[in-house]
Amino acid sequence: MSEQLEVRVDDGHFTCHVERPAAPGPHPVIVILQEIFGVNEGIRSIARKYAMKGYIAVAPDLFWRSEPGLSLSEDKEGHWQRGFALYTAFDIDRGVRDIAATIRAARTLPDASGKVGVTGYCLGGLLTYLSAARTDADAFVAYYGGGTDRYLDEARNIKAPLLYHLAGADEYIGPEAQHAIMAALDPLPNALAFVYPGRDHAFARPNGGHYHEADATSANSRTDAFLLQQLR
Repeated sequence: MSEQLEVRVDDGHFTCHVERPAAPGPHPVIVILQEIFGVNEGIRSIARKYAMKGYIAVAPDLFWRSEPGLSLSEDKEGHWQRGFALYTAFDIDRGVRDIAATIRAARTLPDASGKVGVTGYCLGGLLTYLSAARTDADAFVAYYGGGTDRYLDEARNIKAPLLYHLAGADEYIGPEAQHAIMAALDPLPNALAFVYPGRDHAFARPNGGHYHEADATSANSRTDAFLLQQLR
């Protein structure tokens, strides 16, 4: 069942796409953080899958200050350029504060158990990592967060469990950045990282150009087991 959640912050308000399980609660909540394409069909499909697994799935519209309701596709002409332009102009710190507000709102949803996890892809993977360092959600799963290596000094602030998926042949996160990320996460008792050799960025995006079924299935199975342990 789909619905909308409105979240208010100091400078306005934004909406979240919400998918609910068919069965009555209480259910844990999973906050799903978008790529540069907005809360598009790919993100909504991931939300539906989480709802089928028994989570209330909440996908906040993080580009709301620039272009609310954005839904782009990698297959359509001009959408990559449009998404990258919005990404370049995006205020990362404000975005993390929006995520913190979403987490607070998610804990109070009807039928919510009070436990909240955060997961995200690409831009959303970076924001998941930063949310692990700056917010109070209960568990975090980041998929190939571009730019994470620029914020590794914040790793020491991560206390909640974090699972991080890296694509071994990522065109946006090179070998040096991957090694730096792994080195920063390795000392953390609650952090776990996996590298998928030969995979390119966005290998777990449903129906994407770099989608790899076997490794996406492997990564998502690890995510499912991790969230089951941390949020149930």
